Amino acid sequence: MKTLNRKQQLIVINSLGFMSLLLVLLFISSCNKDFPNTLREGYPNDTTNLKEGKRKVLYIILDGVRGNAVKTLSPPNITQIVRKSIYTFDGLLDPKSTAVNNGNGWANSLTGVTSAKHKVLTDDFANNQLTAFPTLFTRLKQQSPNLRTVSIAATNAFNTNLAVDATAKVDAQNSDVKVKDAVVEELKRDDAGIVVAQFHSADEAGAANGYTDSSVPYTTAITQIDTYIGNIITALQARAGFSKEDWLVVIASNKGGYITPAPGDSDLGAFGEGAKNTFTIFYNPKFTQQFVPKPDVNTIPFSGFAPRLVSTATTRNVLAADNNTTIGNFGTTGDYTLIFKVRADHASVGGYPPIIGKELNFQQNSPGWVIFTNGSDWNFKANGTQQMGGAPAGATRTFRDGLWHTIAVKIYTENGSRYVKGFQDGKLAGGPLTSGNGTYTANMSSTTPFTVGNIPTSESTVGAVNVLIREVAMYNVAMPDATITSYMRKTEVLPTDPNYANLMGYWPLTEGSGLTGADKSGKAPNLKFSPSENWTSFLDSSPNLSPPVSDAAYAVVINNVDIPMQIYQWMGVAPPATWNLDGKIWKLLYTDVRNN
Repeated sequence: MKTLNRKQQLIVINSLGFMSLLLVLLFISSCNKDFPNTLREGYPNDTTNLKEGKRKVLYIILDGVRGNAVKTLSPPNITQIVRKSIYTFDGLLDPKSTAVNNGNGWANSLTGVTSAKHKVLTDDFANNQLTAFPTLFTRLKQQSPNLRTVSIAATNAFNTNLAVDATAKVDAQNSDVKVKDAVVEELKRDDAGIVVAQFHSADEAGAANGYTDSSVPYTTAITQIDTYIGNIITALQARAGFSKEDWLVVIASNKGGYITPAPGDSDLGAFGEGAKNTFTIFYNPKFTQQFVPKPDVNTIPFSGFAPRLVSTATTRNVLAADNNTTIGNFGTTGDYTLIFKVRADHASVGGYPPIIGKELNFQQNSPGWVIFTNGSDWNFKANGTQQMGGAPAGATRTFRDGLWHTIAVKIYTENGSRYVKGFQDGKLAGGPLTSGNGTYTANMSSTTPFTVGNIPTSESTVGAVNVLIREVAMYNVAMPDATITSYMRKTEVLPTDPNYANLMGYWPLTEGSGLTGADKSGKAPNLKFSPSENWTSFLDSSPNLSPPVSDAAYAVVINNVDIPMQIYQWMGVAPPATWNLDGKIWKLLYTDVRNN
């Protein structure tokens, strides 16, 4: 054998080292590679003049899988799929519907309309309107009679009620593994066109053991379904004609599952309801990754109209009870709660001008009560003699900052003695009263009408205030502290609220014009401007309020009703207006597969 010289030996060693490094890099790359892209190359970044293969759809429905549970679990196959998808973990079954069940979720996901139209409110499909609002199986059969559509369902009711016009139906007899096997078999057919698969085991596990992220049976079921999804994607890509086809893969939950709301979830509307929380993935190897998050509800503005109540040393603009001097009389006994929202726009204040109350003059021994300004803070005073002490640690009564705040005063009886507490923006802000060892004995009634705005007293003749006030609510009960603090972020009083039946008066003050601020409780007089009306519009973001989430905000994420619309668009079907669909089409961004 020929002996290599020193130079030749170095060349061989370096070559072997380079090849070893190359093999290591290839191995590392393969461990992080997406599902293989077997589509032909040559697609431009823009879809103009794109020569696509024959379009088909694989639609996988997962019952009862919360979007946030998927986000937390990060199942391996779904995690890989979303790299080439438009997707959301914050999707919604239906933001408005009170019906949350499998039937409702399936119907939304297959008809493209909500239960307000299809009327599927229960799992037995009683009194439904699916004839007027049929599923995509029926619509596609009408549009493309030769298109093969198949429904493979773990739950018999799915096929019986929703897949009547499918070309073929497979009853998997409540077995997810049979669903997976049937989908794999269907994908072996050359003429497979629309393949819909319904998996049910996660919902069964959640219903029996809870839908939380810590429920092992629930998360195990989701992980197992993720394995089935991996098997199905592998079968899809193994199709003989896959490189000449263009598949839209949809993976979505029909609904979420109930979990105990976290603190603050009630302020998120439907986004805070685990039962309505879904996830949706639109996948294709040519897609660019797009994550669709829910909007930041803390940035939703508080908007509308409010009375602007301005006072100077000589003029005042107020709203006062019309021809009534009894509303707001809190007397010497009894329990009450007053809550309102205020935005103080004045730069500075002299004296102690009131902003709401029922007292002619809150100097000493003047019957009645007021909430008054004290520099940048507010305080409660009754009979001109008793008022709250300073705010406790961690709380404040500062409100003169141009932001909206919620202020509440609670008058309550304990062991035969009367006390007063103050609250601001979800925290205890003062009380009990400082005088008389904290008990209150003076008279909180007067013949002065209940007034929103400045009251002309000798204490306020040098004061000037400029405030907007909204949502004034008066109750004939001392509401629990926890109820007061938890509802202070809300921007309207609703019949479903605790203690709604205890309202003595409720003045939203949203009219925007006219002399009257109407009472909406049906128990109190209206408030009337004096001397003239002064309404203003506003649009403010406030860290202290959580306005209702709007329909527009809910539409920022993928809703179940969007899925049929996306499938129709993919298949080249333009739904006519007569279909009256509720969903919308999402823009699918493409990547240049030559660079994948």
